[in-house]
Amino acid sequence: MRSMILWAFTGFTLSLAPLALAQSAGKIVIDGSTGVTPLVAALTKAYVEQNPSVAIDIGKGMGTRARIDALRDGKIDIAMASHGLKVDDITRQGMTVHEIAKVAVVFGVNAGVAVIDINDAQICDIYLLKTKNWKELGAADISMVPYTRPDTEVDTEVVRDKIVCLAKLQMPSGVKVAPKAGEMSEQLASSAGAIGMTTMTIVEQSKGRIKPLALRGIMPTAANVQNKTYPLTRDSFLVTQAAPPPAVAKFMAFVASDAGKKVIAANGAVPVK
Repeated sequence: MRSMILWAFTGFTLSLAPLALAQSAGKIVIDGSTGVTPLVAALTKAYVEQNPSVAIDIGKGMGTRARIDALRDGKIDIAMASHGLKVDDITRQGMTVHEIAKVAVVFGVNAGVAVIDINDAQICDIYLLKTKNWKELGAADISMVPYTRPDTEVDTEVVRDKIVCLAKLQMPSGVKVAPKAGEMSEQLASSAGAIGMTTMTIVEQSKGRIKPLALRGIMPTAANVQNKTYPLTRDSFLVTQAAPPPAVAKFMAFVASDAGKKVIAANGAVPVK
């Protein structure tokens, strides 16, 4: 099922060119948060379709400090981020933070799971391995397969912050860990009883293989993200040099344009106005 990860990035091939090629003519190198990668991959795919002479390479992922250091040192052109940004410090280093979208963090399940809503207590019982079969929640007789992301990842931080019973929960060894967003999406799509924290971008890009659960009766729609009734959200940022190279400036203008916002919305996120 390894090939299934491709749809999680909207079919866009992530070319991993050496970082030394950053800032060459017509080439843009992007790296950073893997949680933001699926949305950025969709934006780059749309942009390259309109500008076929431009090459955009998206890396495998970088930690909070590493991505900013790489941008400052000219090893990458754009850093993807979702948390851990010290905006004043970044600005002093001659860089600019661009917030491009908000996206709902959801408990996603395999499309074969006939459950549409879940509450906090049910979530914690699942992750404590007290609830082990979907029939206990009124669905078919399918064993649950709970997945989580590492505690340092934004999706996990968001759910632990907003769901009290998860705040300090030590995940049992039976809860599987998906180190990267793409691995989570692959497992949710391919494991019959899977459940795990992911984003609406991943859900949209799954083409029906993953479905989001309502939380406390509230669906993770764009409207509910905008009016803040849906409680689990994360931000998506792109960081550039304050005076970026022309190729980067043109790409960022596309991201902020109506066309870019249309791509963001089509991929399950809410563009920042």
